Amino acid sequence: MDVCTGELDSLILPWIQSQSLASKILSRAARQLPHDWQQRYGYRPVLLETFVESDRHRGTCYQTTNWIPVGKTTGRGKKCPTYKQIIPIKDIWLYPLRRNFARVLCR
Repeated sequence: MDVCTGELDSLILPWIQSQSLASKILSRAARQLPHDWQQRYGYRPVLLETFVESDRHRGTCYQTTNWIPVGKTTGRGKKCPTYKQIIPIKDIWLYPLRRNFARVLCR
């Protein structure tokens, strides 16, 4: 479910009001996820990645919460044996969890 599009509205009761709900959810997830991964897998991620179907959504909540747009997918999927587009093209967004994420990833 994409919290940026309003599709989430059907999951929230009509009388519940929450300003900037998508921003709050993304912020909490970005804070909690490194702890959970450290506990489960023994290391802390330094960068988050997400994909937004650009034909259907603008990714506004990612833009307003300082995610970085870095490009687009080719629409091939990760296991496609051909070079033809078979799925929708998506925007790629990144969110650094540490200032020195690039240095950590290049080790």
